[in-house]
Amino acid sequence: MKIKEIIKEIEAFAPLSLQDSYDNSGIQVGNVEQVLSGCLLCLDITEEVIEEALELECNLIISHHPLIFRALKSLTGKSYIERCIQKACKHDLVIYAAHTNLDNAYKGVSFRIAEKIGLQNIQILSPLSNNLLKLVTFVPTKSAEVLRKALFNAGAGQIGNYDSCSYNLQGEGTFRAGEGSKPFVGLQGELHFEQEERIEMALPSYLESKIVKTLLATHPYEEPAYDIYTLKNAWGRAGAGVIGELPLPETELAFLKRIKDVFKLKILKHSALRDKEVLKIAICGGSGAFLIPQAIANQADVFITGEAKYNDYFDVEQKLLLGIIGHYESEVCTKELIFEIITKKFPNFAVHFSNANINPVNYL
Repeated sequence: MKIKEIIKEIEAFAPLSLQDSYDNSGIQVGNVEQVLSGCLLCLDITEEVIEEALELECNLIISHHPLIFRALKSLTGKSYIERCIQKACKHDLVIYAAHTNLDNAYKGVSFRIAEKIGLQNIQILSPLSNNLLKLVTFVPTKSAEVLRKALFNAGAGQIGNYDSCSYNLQGEGTFRAGEGSKPFVGLQGELHFEQEERIEMALPSYLESKIVKTLLATHPYEEPAYDIYTLKNAWGRAGAGVIGELPLPETELAFLKRIKDVFKLKILKHSALRDKEVLKIAICGGSGAFLIPQAIANQADVFITGEAKYNDYFDVEQKLLLGIIGHYESEVCTKELIFEIITKKFPNFAVHFSNANINPVNYL
């Protein structure tokens, strides 16, 4: 098995098109055409992690945070990033990062945190916009069902928790086949009228190429007519953060103590307690304070994230309880998530969790 097969599986779950504009998810170093010898999972790449991969004879390292985040102008070994790149190149290692694409993916990082807390009815807190398209095509009525099923199987027609969604309208199409054509119905040089169905369905933009290829391969016409429109709708299957509900209300203090225990925290920072019970919980792994306004707008009782600025504790203004669990602590679960993505497809392949202590934050 080649390394690119593992990467293909990860990107099927978390397409690179879902990453934020500032990010650098994807292949960082190395040749993915290599035969895979082993895979090491980590949150961050450090020199210790590189050494660990070599000791385990792994030639693929998958991290959450990209090793190469800012542009490099030289490669002299003056920083740990440059030394990691040099050593990876020397030993033919491939380094891959699944960062904000994994954050924004449905069932991604924040979903995993929510599951650990025990939330129910989990939904995306801030859905992505401008990531949806609408496909409209016209097909002979007798071929419509086959085409619909093929497009559904390719990923079109998903709206929220519903799949196989389409709109269909009966009509009559006309065409005249020209010289050199091989019409499915009708004759060359004659105007033909055909009973057709207009089929409409939504699709995520990252699947456009796959959907169009499926359409062209399945449609009976030599020259299928189709249109693709850009939609401005929010996409409930991808975006930042999540919001859900506890099975039963808890006091603020009991909830925070449980969070501290679940995530094995040395310290948990929070805004002022409001002496209220909490039920509706918003979450964002990593640096998620930018979602505080969305959490308030969605009437969350608590917002849990990895980092916040000093003024964020003021800005919540008793509208919710802000809980800060640490960037590393909120995202270390990404190793479990990536492990499950890989082993679901390749159950017998050796995947290792990094044991290197890479949390850069220490507590006295």
